[in-house]
Order: sequence, then structure tokens, then C-alpha cells
Amino acid sequence: MSIAQQDLTYTFRRLSRAPGFVIAVVVSIGLGIAANATIFSMVSRFVLRPAPVGDPATLLALHTTHDGDQCCNNFPEPVFEDVRDQAKSFSGVAAYNELVPASIGGSGEPERVWGQATSANFFDVLQLPMTAGRGFLHQEEDQQVIVLSHRLWQRRFASDKSIAGKAVTLSGHSYTVVGVTPAGFRGIDLILDSEFWVPLGNVTSLVPNLSNNTSRDMHWLQVVARLKPGVTRTQADAELGALAKRFAVAYPATDKGNGFLSDQAGSLPPRDKSTVLLFLGALSVVVLLVLCIACANVANLMLSRAASRQREMAVRLALGATRMRIIRQMVLESVLLALGGGVFGTLLSLWATQALATFHFPAPVPINLTLSIDWRVLAYTFALSVGAGLFFGIVPAWAASRPRLSNALKGEDVLARPGRKFTMRNLLIVGQIAMCLVLLTATGLFLRSLQEAANIDIGFRSNGIVSAQVDPRVNGYTAERTVQFLTQLRQNIASQPGVISAVVTDSVPLNGGNRSDGFRALVKPKSSPSRPSEPDPIVEMYMATPGYFEAMGIPRLAGRDFSNESPTGPKVAIVNQTFVDKVFGSDNPIGQSVVDGDTTYQIIGVVGNIKSRSLGEDPRAVLFRSLDQAIASDPAFMGYTVMVRSASNPADVVTTLRRQIRALDPSMAVYNVQTMQEHLRDAFFLPRLAATLFGVFGAIGLILAGVGLYGVMSYSVSRRTREIGIRMALGAQAASVQRLFVRQGMLLTLIASAVGLPASFALARLFTSVLYGIHNNDPVTFATVPLFLALVALIACWLPARRAARVNPQVVLRSE
Repeated sequence: MSIAQQDLTYTFRRLSRAPGFVIAVVVSIGLGIAANATIFSMVSRFVLRPAPVGDPATLLALHTTHDGDQCCNNFPEPVFEDVRDQAKSFSGVAAYNELVPASIGGSGEPERVWGQATSANFFDVLQLPMTAGRGFLHQEEDQQVIVLSHRLWQRRFASDKSIAGKAVTLSGHSYTVVGVTPAGFRGIDLILDSEFWVPLGNVTSLVPNLSNNTSRDMHWLQVVARLKPGVTRTQADAELGALAKRFAVAYPATDKGNGFLSDQAGSLPPRDKSTVLLFLGALSVVVLLVLCIACANVANLMLSRAASRQREMAVRLALGATRMRIIRQMVLESVLLALGGGVFGTLLSLWATQALATFHFPAPVPINLTLSIDWRVLAYTFALSVGAGLFFGIVPAWAASRPRLSNALKGEDVLARPGRKFTMRNLLIVGQIAMCLVLLTATGLFLRSLQEAANIDIGFRSNGIVSAQVDPRVNGYTAERTVQFLTQLRQNIASQPGVISAVVTDSVPLNGGNRSDGFRALVKPKSSPSRPSEPDPIVEMYMATPGYFEAMGIPRLAGRDFSNESPTGPKVAIVNQTFVDKVFGSDNPIGQSVVDGDTTYQIIGVVGNIKSRSLGEDPRAVLFRSLDQAIASDPAFMGYTVMVRSASNPADVVTTLRRQIRALDPSMAVYNVQTMQEHLRDAFFLPRLAATLFGVFGAIGLILAGVGLYGVMSYSVSRRTREIGIRMALGAQAASVQRLFVRQGMLLTLIASAVGLPASFALARLFTSVLYGIHNNDPVTFATVPLFLALVALIACWLPARRAARVNPQVVLRSE
């Protein structure tokens, strides 16, 4: 048998005799590995995973820029065509509009689906193999053909293998299925969840507000390009720069100052990359702290185990074993234990990633934030497990391999060094508590942030309201017919028992974003709140029907509500208090007019402020338009939300909603059905997610640090039993013995706090942009967390100290 086999056999035999020790180590390391694997699954999903296409390394996403601004923009269609026809660095350039709403009919209930409109060469440029059929042909640019996602094919068409060539109804139009994408393909956008693809020639019949889509000012297309063999990205960027200069000369009115930016297809958008990377980086630091705490805890266990094996080590060294052989065998034991922790942590991470799927991002479009344990996560977990095993195994192995043989053979502590005030165990526990303090501070900040977010005045009510969305436009409705449908629907629902009111809007507040534009007063106010040189304030725009503000609980401060305004009459608007402050100052806004481009609105009312896009935003100026008047010129892209206020059971209200919609139009898809409280829960996505993650990590770190301190103090008591017996025999009181050990543990805690607090302040600076209602140096958190940690440390020290105070000196001295 080889030496390696001997070491392995011996290690397994030793571990099998200490199941409690093995479980303690595997659980400790497994918790740290699970935290790291879960966060790294986010990194893999949003940073490392390539686009799900053929040869992703040569597929680039192209963006337009303006005046050197690196924030990416979409392409106008003529600019895309110019790049496609003139760029020589690419074997193919394709374009797509990433958000195409539609209603799909056929068997079963009508369903709202989202897809993309693409150039005919889209799937060729992606080099995407199909599960069934094919992609688009060049001559099908204007044809009504469709490619289905694998998921939609399974859900709506029962995985019909002969689906190619059959017709499906999309938004009232018949489309011929030509292909089905492979499983898992949802488009090359990082988080969008697309379910169908149609040629670009169909976009004007499916997407509103694209009547001017051939203008060089209309930025509405995403563009991807495939590098030719042998061409580098640097060479392609140089050619794109030359093309931008050429276009600026040819089209100075629209293209002057424009440029191009390339990025790896399927990666984070440039405008969001820094924020996401900062958040993931902060999370990665935190989970590494959890693992380091676990490693320090296990290192202390290993030191204690090495001390219990001192006679064995001394005998082996005396019989001629080399220090390297002993170190190698102990490190092998550590690595095997860490690998066991890695397996346990991976299983925990599988559960954790599924639990994170319950968090829904508040967006009106389909978002895919699912996480999975892929090969990158497994490779990272394996490397982390081996590294952790080396980290907590080498120091105990090195210390255990160099005992004083005479002392060890007499049973004295092989790791004890006379005159040392701070042993290796003490240093490890100081590091544990310091890291735990950093972790608990971050946890405290996010728990306080969640608490403050829950106390934010959102400006509207959340109880007793159920909402559902419909989009008559995708069923071929004209603006006039849409108004008739929505009006009849409101009247029918309002007449049902238990319903207090029914209203319609184009977007629910806290939905992540809405249309906005610049507004100015038609006549300059006497008390102008801004200088003439300042730009018009950006205003959030909503549509609403009569009764909307009462149903939502938004207080009306002045003027009147909408009252079934004539679609062809003078346009009217209701504004919030922030709008008044920014546009009119102290002047009375009622009866005044404001201008948005070529459209003039007369203000008929003022209402209270609401949170429009996010919980943490500063008060935004908001203007509400009459839905009946605005729907003709500005159809809602996301559809219309019917909001029902009722004292009835929400499930009964949902049933009533669906029944009334089906009665008016059986082909109308109903989607995004939820209560307002569910909507608000989704709006708390970021503070809930952060508080949950940091709460779990903080609890793990606190338990590990508390157990570690308890273990160190217990070991100190066990090694000093003889000393305690002598002290008590000479007259020492139990209370003084308790104080001796409590003082020792609290001194370690004090030193750890002095190290951990500066690190906590430094880490907290990373969280400034994701905290709600508190500062990153929140005094409540930084005062409470150290005190709480000190209390836990006191308990961890007091328990062993109490045991020490109960030592019977007669029994101890008799055993000596």
C-alpha cells in the first residue's frame, strides 16, 4: 500500500471514531460554504454566464452614445441599417426590439405574453440551433411568422412536435409557427423573459408609439453583431468609431456627437454594471467573512483535537516519523472535512436559491431572476472547500508537529507556550468576534433600513384593493372602443355586491418606472420657483379615471376630480404638491395651464404626493391626465390596470373581475392579478432581499462566533483545572474564579471590537445607495450591535466560568 493510501485509510479511521467532531466541523464549514455558493450563483448568473448562443465570445452587443457619455442607448433603425451594410468587421449584424406585448389565443384562457421583434437574420447571427423547425428567412422580414420559446411551446401547445407550419393567434392575427427555440433560451437580454419572436415588419401592429420608427431620432432597437473570424473586438471598435465620424458628417442634424460602444452580448448593461457589481461585491465580502468565522471556529476545534492527540504525536515523532508526514496527514484530515462541508453547503445552497425565487422584482414586464447551481458554482465551491481546509488545517498541523517531547509524553499541553498571554486560540477568537461585529453591523443596517422603509409614507392606501391588467389594444381595439370597454367594465364591476369603487389607470405607483416628460407653466408664475435658464422639471405622467384618488386614498388638496372628461374637449390635469412647488411656487395652480411639447393641460386639482418609482426616492413631480382624453394620443404600452376597492375577500374580487372581463370580451387576456399589499411587498424587493440575506448571514456568524468563544473558554477551564483547584484551596472565592475567566473572555471581545468597528464603518460606506431612511453611519446600529455582541460574549464566557467556580479543590488535589 502506498503512503498516500495509508494516510487516507488512517484518516478515515480516525474520523470515524469522532462522529461528533466531524458533524461539528462539517456543519460549521457547510454554513459558510452555503452562503458563498448562494452569492456566487448570483455572480455566475449575472456576471460570468455567457449569452445562450453559439460561440458567445464573438457575439457583441452594440450601443449608441452621445457626446462621449458611456451610458448606452438603443439604435435608430436607419443607423442600424447603415452599420449592418457598411461595417466590414462583422459577419452579421442583427437588430431586435426587446419588449413586444401580445395576447396569445387558441386552446385555454387567453394569455398575456411578451416577445421580441427581430430582423430576419437574428437567429443566424446568434447561431442558435432550434428544437423544432428553423429561424426566419430573409424574405420573411414582413411576413406573419413566429418562433416560439421552448417553455411556451410546452405550456400552450403540449410540446407538439409537428407545431412547425401550424397557425397560432397572436393579438388577433394569425401567425405561422416556423420554429421552437432550445430549452432555456429566453433571449440574449440578461433578465428579460421572452416567449416568442416575430419579424420586425410586424412591430407596428404589435407595439404602440412606433409610428415614427424610421427616423434617425427614434432609438428603439437593440443591436448584436458577430465578429468575423480573425477580427478582434479592438479592431471592430476602431471601425465603429470611424463609422460614427462618417455618419456625423453625413447626418449632422441627428448624428453629430454620436458614437458606438460594444460589449459582450448577454452581459450587464453598461448603465447598471457598476451598481450591480458593487452590490454583488459587498455581498461577496460579507459571505467570505461568514466563511472566515467558520474557519476560525474549526481551527480552534482542530487545535483542541491536536492537543488531545499530543501523546500520539510525541510517540510518532520519537519513533522516527517526520514532521512533514504528520503535517500532511493532519492537513489531509482538514481538507476531507472541508470537502464534506462543501457537499453539505452545496445542498443548502440548492435550497437557498429556490427560496430566493420567492422574491419578485416590481416590474410590469417579464423578469427572469432565477438562480441555479451551475458548473461554475460547483467549481468555485470545490476550490473554496479545499482552500478552507488548508486555511483552518495548516496552522494546527504545524503547531502540533513541533511539541516538546518530554512535556508531551507527560501529558502536558503540546500547544501551550509558557509566557504567552495571547495564544493561537485567543488570536483566532479575536478574529472571529471582529469579523462577526462587521457582519452584524451590516445586518443591523439593513434591518433598520427595512424598518424605515416600512414606515415610509407612500401617499396611498394598500389595503382593500385588488388590481388586474388588460390590454384591449393588442386585441385590435381602437382608442374610442378601448374607452368604451374600460368604462363599461368599471360600471359592471362597481355594481357588484361588496365593491366600493372600480377605477382604471395606466400604471400603478411603485411599479419601477413610468413615462415622464418636461413641463412648464404656460404663463410664468409671479413667484417663479426656478431661474429662466433652468430646464423644465421632469414630471411623472399617469392616466386615471374619475374616482381614482378616492379609491387609492390619495388626499385631494384643492380643486376637483376628473368627471368623465370629453375626449375631444380641452385637456385637463391634476397635479401633486411637488409639481406645484416646482412649477408654480406659491401661486395658486387651479385654472393655470402647463405645456408638454405641443400639448397644453389646464390644472383642475391638486393632490398629495406619492412615491412614484421607488420607496427611497425624493418627492417627484407628478401629473395625472384624464384617461379618456389621453388614450387616443398616448396608448399605454403596458396595458391598463383595473383597480377594485372592496371589503370582500380578495379571491372573490378576483373571480368577479375575471368574470366581468370575460363577459365583455372572452378573448381578452387578464394578467398581473394581485392585491395592492402584494404589490407593495414586491416594491420592498431590495430592502427585503438585503435584510433577509444579511439577517441569515449575521445569525450564522453570531452563532459561530458565540460557539467559538464558548469553546475557547471551556478549553481554558479544562486546561486550568489544577490551577483553579489550588487557588480555591488557598482561599479564592467562587466569584473571583468566575471573574477571572469572564474578564479574560471580555478582554478578547474588547480587543476584537476595537479591530472590528473601523472595518464596519468602512464596509458600511458601500451600502449608502441601497439604504432607506438611514445613513450608513446610523448611530442606533453602531451603538446597539457592539452592546448586543458583548452580551452574547458575556453569556458565552459566563457559562464556562460558572463551571470553573464549581470545581472541588479536594477532588482536584487528590487526583494530582
